[in-house]
Amino acid sequence: MEAKFKHKKLRLAIAVSAIMGASFSVNVQANERFIFAHAMPSDHVFHSISERFIEQLEESENLSVAYHPGGDLGDWTSLFEQSMQGVVPMSITWGASEFDQRLDLSWLGYVVSNWEDAREVYGPGGEMLEVYNEIFHDLDLHAIGIIPTDFGSLVIRKGVGKTPVNFPEDGRNLKTRVPPVPIAIDRFNSLGFASVPIPLSEVYTALQLGTVDARAFSTAVETYQQRDVLETNVLTNDYFETAFWLVNKDWWDGLSAENRDFLQDAADNTVLWSWDKAESLSNDFIDKVRESGINVVELSDEQIDAAAKIVHETEWPVMEELVGPEIMSKLRQAAGIE
Repeated sequence: MEAKFKHKKLRLAIAVSAIMGASFSVNVQANERFIFAHAMPSDHVFHSISERFIEQLEESENLSVAYHPGGDLGDWTSLFEQSMQGVVPMSITWGASEFDQRLDLSWLGYVVSNWEDAREVYGPGGEMLEVYNEIFHDLDLHAIGIIPTDFGSLVIRKGVGKTPVNFPEDGRNLKTRVPPVPIAIDRFNSLGFASVPIPLSEVYTALQLGTVDARAFSTAVETYQQRDVLETNVLTNDYFETAFWLVNKDWWDGLSAENRDFLQDAADNTVLWSWDKAESLSNDFIDKVRESGINVVELSDEQIDAAAKIVHETEWPVMEELVGPEIMSKLRQAAGIE
């Protein structure tokens, strides 16, 4: 990992220079000025989350933030690294498993399958924050919150004419696009499908041309965006997508208790709001998917339980070998599985 850092020094130097350039700042007298960044555009939920957080900082006379949205300090992987290095003390991004393979834990299937359980496990005060921080602390990072996105589900392209709801028998070797990561490939093979790893940028074309029959890991907004090539949306809810609100651990530990508590309270308030926002957006887009003519199929509790049983028996032991029994034990307890 050290060698990887060395060859990226130039990029980090450029990022430092960029800090001297344009940014959105809260103009208050401050003892602590820090950089807060994410890689997403202004219409993404990350931006509204950031704005809500920054508004609360205006109440503090001790804190000031230089806000960099839209990836002007680098893409999401670069921001993850820069937060590790302390160049960007605070960021909202995803877990970059190239720095620690244990972060593939974020792909794990059927930890939760509904919004109520997701909020309890991943939301403010939930146990998954502690589970992830055991990993992040080894990277000199600390997560102050988990940002919800949505559940990932299965969509079927137009003309296929199948609606798989019982697994593995209904998979019938349907060629199904999955992200090019081993845990995703193995999950849908175990559920009876023929997994086809394809990068996200190529998914629409693959569905349009019939290269694949279906797509897994599709959130409601993504399903709506690709509605013209889809006929069915099966709400498997096998995957819950989250992002992380990260701070550099050395920087965080070096703050005064007053500043650290203020920032954590502001983040907690914002994360709590983000859960309501994310669930509302998910429901809105599922309604839009229905209105567009796509058949939306909700699995019964028994069908969800049967799919989850397969994933827990095949996928979870493999993850335990990667992250260790201690982390998996905590995860099982958080998910109510033991």
